[in-house]
Amino acid sequence: MSSKHAVFTREMREAGYTILVPNMLDFHFSLLEKVLRMNGYNVVVLKNDGPGVMSEGLKYVHNDTCVPALLVIGQFIDALHSGQYDLHKVALAITQTGGGCRASNYIHLLRKALRKAGLQHIPVISVNMSGLETSPGFRITVPLFRQVIASMIYGDCIMHISNQTRPYETHKGDTDKLIAGWNDELIAQYSAGRGLSRRDIRENLAKITADFDAIERSREPKTRVGVVGEIYVKYSPLGNNRLEEFLRTQDCEYMVPGIMGFVLFKIDNRIEDIHLYGGNPFKLFFCSALKKYVKGMERMLIDAIAAHPAFVPPSEFEHTKTLVKDVIGYGSKMGEGWLLTAEMLELAENGYENIICTQPFGCLPNHICGKGMIRRLTQVHPGINIVPIDYDLSATKVNQENRIRLMLAVARDADAKRREQELLIAQDEREAACSGRCAECPTAKNAV
Repeated sequence: MSSKHAVFTREMREAGYTILVPNMLDFHFSLLEKVLRMNGYNVVVLKNDGPGVMSEGLKYVHNDTCVPALLVIGQFIDALHSGQYDLHKVALAITQTGGGCRASNYIHLLRKALRKAGLQHIPVISVNMSGLETSPGFRITVPLFRQVIASMIYGDCIMHISNQTRPYETHKGDTDKLIAGWNDELIAQYSAGRGLSRRDIRENLAKITADFDAIERSREPKTRVGVVGEIYVKYSPLGNNRLEEFLRTQDCEYMVPGIMGFVLFKIDNRIEDIHLYGGNPFKLFFCSALKKYVKGMERMLIDAIAAHPAFVPPSEFEHTKTLVKDVIGYGSKMGEGWLLTAEMLELAENGYENIICTQPFGCLPNHICGKGMIRRLTQVHPGINIVPIDYDLSATKVNQENRIRLMLAVARDADAKRREQELLIAQDEREAACSGRCAECPTAKNAV
């Protein structure tokens, strides 16, 4: 079999080839789609889902491959077969992180699927920072990189605080209306060359959090739920059977860790590798500088959210990393690695002790660092309530949701007992402070 494959060229870019991208994070990818269009790439983020995606994935990818690969490739092939796109003027784009995760090989599985479907002439663009592949027609320039990083920061901020606002909003739809408004505002700023400097980002983050905090909302307590897992099924509605939509129907508040933690995790891994095994000094300098830059963005995000006591800010990456010291080794870094375990402890520390761990079929590192660490985490943080949910193309949505309902029932029972205990403690403290000196209290009456 020939190793040659179709390449995305400058001529293809100039000809306005449509570049299809699989969806993962709704708000983030909505921004990135517009950012790439501003930079001359005719990008479309795919929204197709349903049985057609799954059947195409199973048809063109071996069913022993991990679920994210089946769904991403199935979404591509389903879109190409939909008739919506000119098959001689279309390209596909997919990320490659490098390392031992099968995600690094999705691009090869995708090209194999295209050959089986008779579409081998369609170019596939590898989006990576590791030098794995290059495409003459696609370049990550410094301005584009700055826009992407800014979009991830803004996306994390809006995702983080909107999830804390939507369950309590007095007027349904206020949160989503504000999300759409900020999406338009940020793109308008990018178009005018604004919104990218540290000063602009700091000011925008402050305005975003203030706008969301101004939404009128109730204060009744709700069950807090955290969501972790393999990066695709954790975020993608296609991958997790629209988990977030389901949680919104269950009268709870949910928290999903942001994408910036994963970005810092990947940078940190490269630095750790050089410290352990040696490597190129220039690579160490570049990764260290990049980590410092991204951490500066993270600090601004945390400060903006922490300025509003109504919101729970995310933890710093370095703090999250310390949570798993003596729990799991930092050498466990395939897939989400130790970060997955750390995110569960971070959520529990921040008040989200009820955790859904999304487990895709075929992701061994995720099962080890997720489901495999539950017993140890209950020892480290007593009271943590973790339910692993398996996402397999043969698994039923009803069964997944019923397991989550059971976890929520346990959580609500624990919340009720905790509130009852807090009331009893408060009553004891009031009586102890009174010491029978108040004429109205039972202690004083008994004394008389």
